[in-house]
Amino acid sequence: MRKSVTNLTKAMAISAIVFTALCAAPALAQEEKQFNFSATLNSDQFFGFYPTFQGSYGVSDKTALTFYGILWSGGTGGNWGNWTEFGIGANFQAAEGLSINPQIGILGGNLLSSGTRGPAIFGDGIVPNLTVNLLREKTEGQFYFGYYAPLRDEAPVNTTPPGTTLAYIHYWVNFGFRASQFFSLGAHYEHLINSGGSNVSESSDVYQWLGPYVQFAKPGGGPFARFSFGTDLVEGNDSFFKLTTGFNF
Repeated sequence: MRKSVTNLTKAMAISAIVFTALCAAPALAQEEKQFNFSATLNSDQFFGFYPTFQGSYGVSDKTALTFYGILWSGGTGGNWGNWTEFGIGANFQAAEGLSINPQIGILGGNLLSSGTRGPAIFGDGIVPNLTVNLLREKTEGQFYFGYYAPLRDEAPVNTTPPGTTLAYIHYWVNFGFRASQFFSLGAHYEHLINSGGSNVSESSDVYQWLGPYVQFAKPGGGPFARFSFGTDLVEGNDSFFKLTTGFNF
């Protein structure tokens, strides 16, 4: 328990240092600051229904403080100790229409710390993640990679079978063509891997989705809707569907 609390304290301290450094940067910048925020509603057959939000505050022409949240508890995550994710990071404009956004998140719940068999706790896990966005006149795309690691071990030991912590690798990539500012279409690939845990002998694929997507958006920014669907490449699974709608402020 003492080791778990120590790990949690270290993670919170690192996050606080990063946040403080990024918040201090505006005092050194002369450019006009800009705040952006978006909220989305998502639904797929694995996670169920889960709202998300993300925001950014510009500290220079090419750098912004970012924050995000995922309310996994809206769907399947409700059975995972009301699973909730929140994180902070920084966004860097690497080139015209290309941005790189490393972030680190922390979770509350019991999926990672006990495989849903223990109490719902703050510090269930930690999520270093990276998002790369592409948005140009005729093309669009996104790459995401996140590693969901348990931060505390609350798995029961005096049970049969014994409990376990869990860890996951989650990544996706999509790329599409913008027929207009209103309509775009492309391909989506997404992979979720159960990568291990305190009592997990080997990693395994949870799902591996591949298929097309279509998106409709208000020209100039605002509301949008995207629908992805296709096959699941994991043996024994059939297909996938994913619907996202939201608003950019």
